[in-house]
Amino acid sequence: MFDVALMDAGAQVVLATSSDENHPPENMLDGSLETFYTTTGMFPQEFIISFQSLMNINKIKLHSYQVNEVSVSRSVQNDKTDFETLADKAFTKTEGSLQNEEFSFEATTAHHLKFVIKSGHDLFTSIYRVHVDGSAIHQ
Repeated sequence: MFDVALMDAGAQVVLATSSDENHPPENMLDGSLETFYTTTGMFPQEFIISFQSLMNINKIKLHSYQVNEVSVSRSVQNDKTDFETLADKAFTKTEGSLQNEEFSFEATTAHHLKFVIKSGHDLFTSIYRVHVDGSAIHQ
């Protein structure tokens, strides 16, 4: 298993409901905790990460700031349709440090992952990194 949610591995942010030119959605997939994607207020906010092919998914780690509640869904379709909820989670508020939250799955596949930030601890939230432990399914 390796991080399949890296731009270098072919992952892409194909939808984001907000964008700041200084902190674009692509920053979540660059592998760095020095850059980040920031939402521009109001909730819910969502983003979709697409992989080049169907992936086995074992674990998702989110490194974030001021996020309160998140829903994670998956689609196994080639198109970004028919999403199925995998998990909903409330995040603990941290002061001055990143939130590090984990979602674990058994035998889950995805071609697309949709993240919905349902609420934040503040008006603006940030996602520093999305890490997805997985591997490509060879067909």
